[in-house]
Amino acid sequence: MKKLFGAMLITLMSFQLSLAQDKIEWLTFEEAAMKTANNPKMVFVDVYTDWCGWCKKMDKDTFTDPKVIEYINTNFYAVKMNAEDTKRTFKFKGKDYTEAAMAKAMRVNSYPNFIIMDAAMENITQLPGYRLPDPFLEGLSGLVGKFSK
Repeated sequence: MKKLFGAMLITLMSFQLSLAQDKIEWLTFEEAAMKTANNPKMVFVDVYTDWCGWCKKMDKDTFTDPKVIEYINTNFYAVKMNAEDTKRTFKFKGKDYTEAAMAKAMRVNSYPNFIIMDAAMENITQLPGYRLPDPFLEGLSGLVGKFSK
């Protein structure tokens, strides 16, 4: 009986550990561009700043929700982009950008802001502002249904 209880406890702990490690698979912008070129998928860009309290709340409340994690990882290549980072550069469509320059090119003016791009890496829309998990998923699922293959 003790062996059975011990085995069940270990199994339960392993299961809880695996759940705790589930998170959104954040990529850099160039990694998402490379991946979507090889395996087309929509791109979700979380544009944030270090000082933005609502961005931190989004990270804590919404991006840790298991349904949000699963939905974003299944339907998008997810990118986190700091709208004030002027140091890290990357190439996109033949031009050099910093994260700050890309955020400006995407016309992001408030934070948090979520850019949805199609598999050709063209902007579809912006979803500005903090959102709770369920309304966030409703908005994303409407876009995926409308713009995915």
